[in-house]
Amino acid sequence: MGPMAESKTVFIDIDELRVGMFVYLDLGWMSHPFPSSSFRIGNEKQLETIRSLNLTRVRYSAEKSDQPHDAEAAALATQAAPTQAEVDEAAQTQAAQALRLREILATQRERFAVCEQNFVRATQACTQVMNCVGPQPDLARELSQVLIGEIVGQMMAEGESMVHLLSDGSGDRAALHPVNVTVICLLLGKAMGLSEPQLQLLGMAALLHDAGKSQLPERVRWREPTFTAMEDKIHQEHVAMSVTAAQRMGLSAPILLGIAQHHEMVDGTGFPLGLKGEGMSPAARILALVNRYDNLCNPANPNLALTPHEALALIFSQTKTRFDAASLNAFIRLMGVYPPGSVVQLVDDRFALVMSVNSSRPLRPQVIVYDPQTHKDDALVLNLELQPECGIKRSLKPVHLPQVALSYLSPRKRISYFFEQSVRYEGSEAHA
Repeated sequence: MGPMAESKTVFIDIDELRVGMFVYLDLGWMSHPFPSSSFRIGNEKQLETIRSLNLTRVRYSAEKSDQPHDAEAAALATQAAPTQAEVDEAAQTQAAQALRLREILATQRERFAVCEQNFVRATQACTQVMNCVGPQPDLARELSQVLIGEIVGQMMAEGESMVHLLSDGSGDRAALHPVNVTVICLLLGKAMGLSEPQLQLLGMAALLHDAGKSQLPERVRWREPTFTAMEDKIHQEHVAMSVTAAQRMGLSAPILLGIAQHHEMVDGTGFPLGLKGEGMSPAARILALVNRYDNLCNPANPNLALTPHEALALIFSQTKTRFDAASLNAFIRLMGVYPPGSVVQLVDDRFALVMSVNSSRPLRPQVIVYDPQTHKDDALVLNLELQPECGIKRSLKPVHLPQVALSYLSPRKRISYFFEQSVRYEGSEAHA
């Protein structure tokens, strides 16, 4: 069945419901206590809760339903109507759950807003750094150290950090790209056990790896598949230009090595020197991988962009020998099978957009869920860590979404990341 196909449904009276039936509750997500509006009734308690929703009939899918082994026994088991006390208790439970969901959603929105603000401040600081690299290299060094110090300090202080997808980045790619690469490099370095001083060096190399690129003609600053051999040669000169800029800033040898080797590959196919394996610095092995990932997701030509899931799958399936194995394995654990920005279909067939991933529970990301009965501004952000019965079935290309779902979820044309503190909600029992 394709992603746009739906199971045939019919309406049945509420009294005809039985355990094992697959039902669709045509209610907003705040109007019932279940994590999904479509599910298979698993027990009598769920059945009683549905009956307390003041519905006279519900939609039902025969092909998705389990037939009870003993239909007569099932019918007898469900004939007894709940008492008024049970109905009242179910209503109170539903109200409490709805209130808890509202509180979680409000907290999530506040955290997302803070994350967006931090990203904007980082890109503004990066722009200031790049503007000073040529005319004021000492100031550029100081501003870079302040920015990286703040990011590393916050990241180390927060304990577990989540990779978070941001709204479509606006502004100069010359700032968006290095901030994106810096944040992911530092999260990856932290996950790999780097010390705070090592993270400082890695962050500086990541932030300034393209510091000399502004000296290139604009048409060759960002590599295109259509480049001629001469254009490609000119483009590769940005590595030497960036090293020179970093030297003028008085940066240390480990930072210079990271910048000089950010296009090298462990199999020797990179540039400018064709280094292999141990010939690359530890920082360069991380930086080369993250730089490649961001360029796949955010190429100069947006029409060639891969989804985060596609980019990760391509790196692992076709080019993994080009990258340091330890860095790649840690990167996959960090980003999850479905990195933030991936469009997915949940096991209950709903469409969703992955918003953030916790590296310790990569199969349980937070997703924005498409719900036609809820305005997109109030869309549910579902934490799959809290929903053990709900998960991701597959990744989808945005073009495979129904148009209404595509408009609702608004997959990002440009993938930008920042980080936020990982939050464990009370009562969570799900673990990746």
